[in-house]
Amino acid sequence: MDGTPSQLTTAHKRLFPLIPLWLLIPHMLCKDHINKYKVNDLHLPLYEYHTFYQPGDLITGAIASQTFLAYSSTAFTEDPRQALAEELAVVTKNYQHILALAFAIKEVNENSHILPNITLGFHIYDSYFNAKGTYQSTMKLISTGKKLVPNYKCDNQNHLIAVIGGLDFQTSLHMATLLDIYKIPQFIYGSAPVMNVKNPGSLFYQMAPNEGLQYEGIISLLLHFQWTWIGVLTMDDDNAEKILQTVLPAFSKSGICFSFIERSPTFTFLTDYEDMIQQGLRIHDKIMGSNANVLVCHGNSYSMVFLMWLPQLSKTAKGKVWIMTSQMEFTSMGYQRTWDKQIIHGSLSFTIQSNNLPGFQEFVMSTNPSGKTRDGFLRDFWQQVFSCVLPNPTLGKVEEKICSGDEKLETLPGSFFEMSMTGHSYSIYNSVYAVAHVVHAMISCGLRQRVTVNRGRLKSQQQESWQLHRFLRGLSFNNSMGDKVSFDHNGALIAGLDIINWIVPSNQSFQRVKVGRMDPWAPPDQAFTINEEDITWHTWFNQTQPLSVCTESCQPGHSKKMKEGEPFCCYNCIPCPGGKISDAKDMNDCYKCTDENYPNKKQDLCIPKEISFLSYKEPLGTSLAFFALSFALVTGLVLGTFIRHHNTPLVKANNRSLTYTLLISLYLCFLCALLFIGPPEKVTCLVRQTAFGIIFSVAISCVLAKTITVVLAFLATKPGSSMRKWVGKRLANCIVLSCSFFQVGICTVWLVTSPPFPDVDMHAAAEEILLECNEGSVTMFYLVLVYMGLLAIVSFIVAFFAKKLPDIFNEARFIAFSMVVFCSVWGSFVPTYLSTKGKYMVAVEIFSILASSAGLLGCIFSPKCYLILLKSGLNDKRQLIKRGQ
Repeated sequence: MDGTPSQLTTAHKRLFPLIPLWLLIPHMLCKDHINKYKVNDLHLPLYEYHTFYQPGDLITGAIASQTFLAYSSTAFTEDPRQALAEELAVVTKNYQHILALAFAIKEVNENSHILPNITLGFHIYDSYFNAKGTYQSTMKLISTGKKLVPNYKCDNQNHLIAVIGGLDFQTSLHMATLLDIYKIPQFIYGSAPVMNVKNPGSLFYQMAPNEGLQYEGIISLLLHFQWTWIGVLTMDDDNAEKILQTVLPAFSKSGICFSFIERSPTFTFLTDYEDMIQQGLRIHDKIMGSNANVLVCHGNSYSMVFLMWLPQLSKTAKGKVWIMTSQMEFTSMGYQRTWDKQIIHGSLSFTIQSNNLPGFQEFVMSTNPSGKTRDGFLRDFWQQVFSCVLPNPTLGKVEEKICSGDEKLETLPGSFFEMSMTGHSYSIYNSVYAVAHVVHAMISCGLRQRVTVNRGRLKSQQQESWQLHRFLRGLSFNNSMGDKVSFDHNGALIAGLDIINWIVPSNQSFQRVKVGRMDPWAPPDQAFTINEEDITWHTWFNQTQPLSVCTESCQPGHSKKMKEGEPFCCYNCIPCPGGKISDAKDMNDCYKCTDENYPNKKQDLCIPKEISFLSYKEPLGTSLAFFALSFALVTGLVLGTFIRHHNTPLVKANNRSLTYTLLISLYLCFLCALLFIGPPEKVTCLVRQTAFGIIFSVAISCVLAKTITVVLAFLATKPGSSMRKWVGKRLANCIVLSCSFFQVGICTVWLVTSPPFPDVDMHAAAEEILLECNEGSVTMFYLVLVYMGLLAIVSFIVAFFAKKLPDIFNEARFIAFSMVVFCSVWGSFVPTYLSTKGKYMVAVEIFSILASSAGLLGCIFSPKCYLILLKSGLNDKRQLIKRGQ
């Protein structure tokens, strides 16, 4: 019970306001007035019963959390002190906290190096997990002897120097409210309270690491296993508000979404159980109905009692991965002895780092209710943990099982009691040593003159506990296990956290396995470590790593598209658009590859583009080079044939110089095609188009000159013709030079204004980087082609009209046909050239050069070679005249 008026029965609402009245007792109240005020009449018998005292020169107080009191409403028809407390329930696992404090006090008193000649004692009270019990127990610690008289000290019996507690944050808050007034140091071994202006709590020291480290560890754990869709379960208290407002936003910033955030009802013995069952069913259905397989649970030490209650509500429970905070312990109440604990099998928990202290287990095993002890906690613990009743002469004969007193604690299940020291017990152990070291330091630093020893007891001239704070702020020491104990500027212990895997086999035993840690001294990127192979998952997951996401990961090649109105972890996966890729899972958007790469078919990888140019090494380049050389060789053979038969009538009849010039031009045209093969270089880019244009212009000019010469020669044979003066080599040479010179002028302007240059085209082909010659000025390039086409058309027209002249003079028929071939090739070149890219564009131009040149060579010279080589008898002047007639 948390003590708030809204949760109390009518009787408690009347009783609870009496507690603050204790603070109104006058400060100078003397011993004789105690009976007059009857303050002790408020004490319940159980509140006096659960205490553990060991005398000493200096007393360390402690508030334990072990016993729940069950109440029922009363009509005050009888003594309310007897009617209110009907039964109790013991959180048996917390009894180790009491043993840890007693063990630490024993070690300190036996250590001659710490506080020599001074003994430490302790006085432990129970908080009963409620505000009233905590306030009353705290007031008893700071009061005189056994009398509850605040602000008054009748003798020097109380030498309280520090108080250890509490386990949950509400207990710590109630304690801090009172201890802060008296400046008494408070060592909190559980979670720190949520302080406010009215309750500053500036004088407590947290013996657990700062909670910020724990939440960083939880986020790192979730991100490590890619658990981005989780549920959150907290207790319905003030600490839950702190978590919702300050902690969970950090989860969202790390990309973690929440399927649900639920608050479990606070576990008290004043709860409306019908309402609690309804809330439990609702939370159970929310947890089991969610597709989140991971749940972060933040609560106090006994929250596990509620978690183990959930599977009892329904048989439809399925496995979940519970991530517990360090405040939670695997604990059970007595009535949960036979309950199925598989719900927490495979859970992960952050715990305070602890060590197994030498001699502690022996000390625990020596605990026995049969011996004489001042331990008021032991009797109820023993009875509930072993389900028996210790003999009590006042009760007479009982029907329950009688405890022998020889039961063994080591036989108990881990959910009821553990022999190895837990994290909270280790914090209590360190708290005792912190008190001892700080008192030792205070005495060693010159304050001995203010402290005297009288009859073996420490007698202080004034209250000294407040002076401990100055030494505590700089306290740093190594405990008996070599672990360093020191506080940060906020009074929190600087220590790491262990990550524990809870394993609950079918026999309901319990095992802790350390699988990782959070190290505050390590670099940020190395603070979190986890050993996945050591983790045992819940059997529901078949020993495979659980998956907890709202949406299955978008595979590479896809991107996320948010679902409207849903958390950002819930999305659809859509394929990447053309030209883009995503090379990782769950990418928010696809991106383009660099210019040097292109997407593969799955659009999940950028592949380096291949360098593309027309190479001699590939079949296309080799074939074109072969044809170019072959045609050049044929042209050379034709030229040689004509030179060898240069005196024959057939060679003479058609202007030998023009014939030789044409053959040389065609020879160079074929060789010119080789300039287009191979990687583009600065020289080849400058030369190849201009050389091709000029050489072809010379060839066509020769064809035009030959045609015109044929026409003029025919006209000159007519009687009285004035054309005779034009017949001769001068006119032919003039035509060739003038027509060629004009093309040279065009090419010169091209090279001067905007010359071609080597270029790289990254975008023309999706999978290739094109090495090409940029023409510089496309206009000039097409102007060269247009001019060649104009010459070819003129040659065709002239040859067409001259084709019916007598054969003895006439080769116009062959020229006309060659011009048809030439114009057809270059006419189809333009659209084909424009529709291709890269090396295929170059191949089209080479093919056009070879085809048009071969057309000229074949159409014009093949008939003549036929006559020269195969019909040499016809290559005679008389035969030519005869054929002409």
